[in-house]
Amino acid sequence: MKISVITITYNAERTLQRTLDSVSAQTFRDIEHLIIDGASTDGTLPLAWVYQHQCSYPVIVQSEPDKGLYDAMNKGLRLATGDYVVFLNAGDALHAPTTLETVNARCEAALAKRELPTVTAKPHSPSKDSQLPAVIYGDTAITDPEGRFLHLRRLRPPRQLTWRSFRQGMLVCHQAFYARTDIARQTPYDLQYRHSADVDWCIRIMKEADRQGLPLVNTFEILADFEEGGDSTQHHRASLTERFRVMAHHYGLLSTIVMHLWFICRAVRS
Repeated sequence: MKISVITITYNAERTLQRTLDSVSAQTFRDIEHLIIDGASTDGTLPLAWVYQHQCSYPVIVQSEPDKGLYDAMNKGLRLATGDYVVFLNAGDALHAPTTLETVNARCEAALAKRELPTVTAKPHSPSKDSQLPAVIYGDTAITDPEGRFLHLRRLRPPRQLTWRSFRQGMLVCHQAFYARTDIARQTPYDLQYRHSADVDWCIRIMKEADRQGLPLVNTFEILADFEEGGDSTQHHRASLTERFRVMAHHYGLLSTIVMHLWFICRAVRS
């Protein structure tokens, strides 16, 4: 299969190289890398152009003003041609050189074991692509600004993920969530959310997987390195407010209030 890695940048000269290096080091080579830039004015674009000319796999660099992070992500979705898409923004990294190989192998194993239902694009005309898992997911490591491992992310992926799992919080980090591109493209980011559209996006993709009877496949591996202090950390209060709105929309207001009371009790105990 082919994997589309999408990297969103804006004045990311300090952090971008680590992301580019982690992609270029992959042993799995059936990839494309889309760098969607928001008209950076620092050294971001020269770094991207050098990388583009050095790589043996397709690299697309697009730079223009946008309406924010999630608008740029939607642009990336429209350009992606892989079977799966993963968002790896500046400062994020694939955990190991074999990460994409792991994702590919787990997908192939799921197909080989006939774990997946047969879903056909047309009557009496089975399509292998339509049998691919909707999502392949894994764990995330938190790193310092130099990329050194600090600890595993506090919220850990469940053994078997469902769309209802996120009632307990975003248990799978965005960077460790590989979504089938056809489903992802039909489920663009909702631009009414400025800080938590990724939570809403993941839930809606998992709901669509449930509707189609497609599985969410756990790799049981660390897939991503995430630098401590991302957008949701920098805008903590606004992010929490938006996440409450997202959860209330998908799980109901009463259920969301109960879960947030439990979050508070858990925080006090810890």
